[in-house]
Amino acid sequence: MYFTDRGIEELAARRGEEDVTFEWLAEQLRTFVDLNPEFEVPVERLATWLARLDDDED
Repeated sequence: MYFTDRGIEELAARRGEEDVTFEWLAEQLRTFVDLNPEFEVPVERLATWLARLDDDED
């Protein structure tokens, strides 16, 4: 288990029953980066990965 799994597990436990839109998620990521600019690159990578999940891998 990675250290980050604890945060992911907490997210699932606390908010797993909620329905959210990707617009809502994008706004939360923007707010997070505004408050924590040192995480801009990892958040950008996560957002790009999520955006491209359905792309064909060649």
